[in-house]
Amino acid sequence: MDDHIEKMIQEQEPLAETMPNVITAMSSLLQRVSETNDDLSRPLWEHQRISAFSALTKPSISIRSYMERIFKYANCSDSCYIVAYIYLDRFIQKQPFVPIDSFNIHRLIITSVLISAKFMDDMCYNNAYYAKIGGITTEEMNLLELDFLFGIGFQLNVTLSTYNKYCSSLQREMAIRTMYSPLLEPSFLTHKNLLTSLHDEDSLSIHQNKQLTTAV
Repeated sequence: MDDHIEKMIQEQEPLAETMPNVITAMSSLLQRVSETNDDLSRPLWEHQRISAFSALTKPSISIRSYMERIFKYANCSDSCYIVAYIYLDRFIQKQPFVPIDSFNIHRLIITSVLISAKFMDDMCYNNAYYAKIGGITTEEMNLLELDFLFGIGFQLNVTLSTYNKYCSSLQREMAIRTMYSPLLEPSFLTHKNLLTSLHDEDSLSIHQNKQLTTAV
């Protein structure tokens, strides 16, 4: 099975289209946040929890190249990346002792995209395929998925209001990518909850009736 999945990935034709700007903006933002947290977290290492997402060494592949690889092979919708970005923010809000850094960002990205694709798209690849894309084992992918889901309290629904706020954030990131701008970064950096209270009439999820199933 693993050899078959590897062959599928290797034989796929490169996509003619370039990576969408929103994904480029997301990779740029996450790169900056992880590098910032590398410096901020050094004095606080004794207070941080070593999680399943933490690698022993920094991956050699850049965040941008990693997301390009996911975009090329996962074939999930652009909206999946927005929702994955929202899930990442929720994870950091709920897990303040696991800040995003260069050691865990790659595993956090592949896991959040996997979960988002399962929740958002009608069809998506299974965990074994995503594990190959992410450069980890299927067993590790399964573990990371469960760890992430528990980490966000299985809160997968995203309101249209919240979705639009994060879209606006990434659009501003595209416009001023060469400059530092807080945008929605404080929740990554300081773990503050940025989501405002939503009225009941705005609490419909993007996909109300879809259920997450772990495909292995």
